[in-house]
Amino acid sequence: MKNFRDLLKTDSVYVFDGAMGTRLYDKGIYINRSYDELNIAAPDLVREVHQEYIDAGADIIETNSFGATRNLLQAYGLESKLHEINAAAARIAREAAGDKVFVAGAIGPLGLRIEPYGPTSFDEAKDMYKAQIEGLLEGGVDLFILETFSVVTLIEQAIRAVRELSDLPIVAQMTIQMDGKTIFGNTPEAFTARLDELGADVIGLNCGMGPNHILNALEKMRETTDKPLSAQPNAGLPRDVQGRQFYMGSPEYMATFAKRFVQAGAKFVGGCCGTTPTHIKLIADAIRSISPRQSIAEARKESTIHITELKPEDVQVVPPEERSRWSAKIARGEFVTSVEVLPPKGCDAVRTLESIRLLKDAGVDGVNIPDGPRAQTRMSAQATAVLVEREIGIEAVLHYCCRDRNLLGMMSDLLGAAALGLHNLLLITGDPPKMGPYPDATAVFDIDAIGLTNMVNKLNHGLDLGNNPIGKPTAFSIGVGVNPGAVNMEEEIRRFEWKVEAGAEYAITQPVFDTEQLRRFLDMISHVRIPIVAGIWPLISYRNAEFMHNEVPGVNVPADILERMRIASEKSKEHAHDEGIAIARESLLEARDLIQGVQVSAPFGNVKYALQVFDALDEFKNDAIV
Repeated sequence: MKNFRDLLKTDSVYVFDGAMGTRLYDKGIYINRSYDELNIAAPDLVREVHQEYIDAGADIIETNSFGATRNLLQAYGLESKLHEINAAAARIAREAAGDKVFVAGAIGPLGLRIEPYGPTSFDEAKDMYKAQIEGLLEGGVDLFILETFSVVTLIEQAIRAVRELSDLPIVAQMTIQMDGKTIFGNTPEAFTARLDELGADVIGLNCGMGPNHILNALEKMRETTDKPLSAQPNAGLPRDVQGRQFYMGSPEYMATFAKRFVQAGAKFVGGCCGTTPTHIKLIADAIRSISPRQSIAEARKESTIHITELKPEDVQVVPPEERSRWSAKIARGEFVTSVEVLPPKGCDAVRTLESIRLLKDAGVDGVNIPDGPRAQTRMSAQATAVLVEREIGIEAVLHYCCRDRNLLGMMSDLLGAAALGLHNLLLITGDPPKMGPYPDATAVFDIDAIGLTNMVNKLNHGLDLGNNPIGKPTAFSIGVGVNPGAVNMEEEIRRFEWKVEAGAEYAITQPVFDTEQLRRFLDMISHVRIPIVAGIWPLISYRNAEFMHNEVPGVNVPADILERMRIASEKSKEHAHDEGIAIARESLLEARDLIQGVQVSAPFGNVKYALQVFDALDEFKNDAIV
């Protein structure tokens, strides 16, 4: 057989196969099992599908390995069979293809977020792909097809993984949304140029919203690169018919668009979800006599295209000293004080605002407004923060979590918060719904706190996630959470490093009861140190202390403090309250020289308990707050 790269030098058009999953589903394999495992559990069935596409006229068939990465196989308890599954996938396709058809090792997204939008590092992602690639290489693939990627940085790791193990050709395919961009707003021109720069042999699109959107994007891609292009759309959008998904793009409709793809510059065409051997036969028949039009990019400049982050020339980033009083004090190195107050459970905020007024009168710098802590339903933190600032005049530090909103919702919320005059943020991932009273509620988690930090930092520079200008930049003070008592300290430090790299300007800790633990943690993060605000929790009973120690992740209440609260609680509630305040004051004084601020919680909404803690600070010695 010829080398696949020989095809790239011809004027001919070539056909990829259609959907493996669609055909397996049609043959009675339902979606509650791993389709990749069929390579070892039902190899004859997989071979049968390959043969159907070869008989239909496909020049290249894809291995049944789209989801055969370690993390995706783990969901089925199959991670130990990763190599076997991938090697078998390639071997089965090789047997079906013989020496007449090329075999492409199919690789898809990992199904998790990578830096800077998630906890998985670039190197970890690359290593996951390398483990898959090793199996595909053993089985005998001719090339690799990286498909259905929506995140450019993830497909970069897949490309790097291939290149570290092999020099086989790479087909790199992205997927786009209804607006013609990726989920993070990357335009076809931008990701095409980047894939060209990374050395992909073929650049294309697959899956997505159907053939029409792919055609529009393909025309833009042709203007950006002179690399061969590919197009493998879904057979339109699926419709639910009596509980089953049907794709409504007919073979005739798909064949019509295949010719249009070629006229737009595509050299490789095929199908994705919903396409069958019948679709591929009509596509093959339609394009056999057509050659791709000459590349408009033949006249492109000799210089290599590089993608650089957009930097709107007219955007003036607001310096931290000018964003808010809270931000200014932190930027100047001054000590900041805050109290955490939960939003009201209903729509009446009168009592909450009355208690917060005490904080303003006492001279507290800010009030922290949690966003659905422990997955509880309360008034929105953003609405509460607006009420606090407008009616009381004290600055709010708005906690904002990733749990309840997708990327679009988060972007809208943050732009709205900026328009409403909110400037101080604490960005957190958020507690899972199972912790609260509605455990069946859906959690979104499109990104985590790292990704959210990156998003807000971009907004502060006048850009959205896709590096598109938004006009006037936001002016947020960016805070993040950190846990000095994390069980996996190595992971906690790594995530903290990423948060700082993403743009974090200060951090607020989980409640601190062990000052020595805090000291050790600060030493470990000294290389990326940003201002640290320590969380202080006034204990109110022995039961409260036990709960914090045993049921709040990452919180360590030392044995001597537990004992003090036990003894005090046996005397009376009042003794327990007083002892809890005394312990909190001691913690604050011990940590005072290590930190740049303190966030004191208000147990059960009683801000007077929190204010009594501040009595340990000289600047707050005032009988009015006791």
